[in-house]
Amino acid sequence: MNGQTMNVIVSMYARLTKPTFALSLVLFSLSWVLPAVAQGTAADEIEECLTCHGNDSLSVTLESGEEAPLFMKRELLDASVHKNLRCTDCHAGLEQVPHPERHYKNLAQFRASFGEACKNCHFENYTKTLDSVHYGLQARGDVFAPTCVKCHGSHDIARPAQPRSRISQTCATCHRPISEAYAKSVHGRALLEEQNQDVPICTDCHRSHDIADPKDRAWLMNTPSLCGKCHADGKLMGKYGLSTAVVSTYLSDFHGTTAAFGAKGRATHSEPVVALCVDCHGIHDIGKVTGASAPAFRANLVKTCQKCHKGASDNFPAAWLSHYEPSLERAPLVFMVRLFYKIIIPFIVGGLLLQILLHLWRTVVNR
Repeated sequence: MNGQTMNVIVSMYARLTKPTFALSLVLFSLSWVLPAVAQGTAADEIEECLTCHGNDSLSVTLESGEEAPLFMKRELLDASVHKNLRCTDCHAGLEQVPHPERHYKNLAQFRASFGEACKNCHFENYTKTLDSVHYGLQARGDVFAPTCVKCHGSHDIARPAQPRSRISQTCATCHRPISEAYAKSVHGRALLEEQNQDVPICTDCHRSHDIADPKDRAWLMNTPSLCGKCHADGKLMGKYGLSTAVVSTYLSDFHGTTAAFGAKGRATHSEPVVALCVDCHGIHDIGKVTGASAPAFRANLVKTCQKCHKGASDNFPAAWLSHYEPSLERAPLVFMVRLFYKIIIPFIVGGLLLQILLHLWRTVVNR
């Protein structure tokens, strides 16, 4: 209750009861004291706001005819990370009662209007969103595009990674088919069924606030680095008995070398210009590399290769060593040829340098 409201109540009481001078003086004093008490702490302001917004039938009718609920549960505020903030810290300009009149076309616009309040405290993250694919949708007038409150909530704001699976569940509100594919993947099952905290979630690959367009060529060409953050980590891979050679062998073969130099071609993923990790292993539906359904399983390699190499024969995958380093046990011919070159090339180059040095020495001696 603010000072203006209290003054109105005091004036009405004076007209109706015609109190004595002393009583009037007491009431006048209360009109100054009570607002100071009510606005003294955030808890006091919350109590004041809940006198109206604690009513579960409170709502406002928008221009579209939709009903925007204005009811707020105390339990949500108590559990929020913002529970120590004042209501007016976010709802600026609503200090007066009754509140200034505002007009909204529909419920989506009503909810989106509160997103700007977040930048007052979270300006760094807000500036990151300006480069995101979501902000691009907002700029084009898409009222359904994600905003701060759509991802983080409004009054029931919790820490985003507690639990870690909450992030993927938040993204699922808009990206349901992708979420369902992820839930069936080797990463998704480990997270959702086993509560494994090591597997990647949406924001590990797509980032959180500066989310890039996944169809963007620069982002696509960076996917080996994204996968490498985990699969090149020896300590992490050793925990699950996996080898980091998948990264080094990819980068050293013709696919990885081409990706490293950045092949020229179309920017869309539907027409790839070089085989990336996601082309062979999948994107959100990544499965195990063993088993009859695995795309890298020997019986399925032809179909996997034919995504890029049209008309590839059954013998085509034999030219690829998979992610194994050549050895006497695996690909012995390749191992012997590589060993031969490691010996013969230094021998030839060393012999050539020796011949040049001897020739120079002979020329100096004969002068």
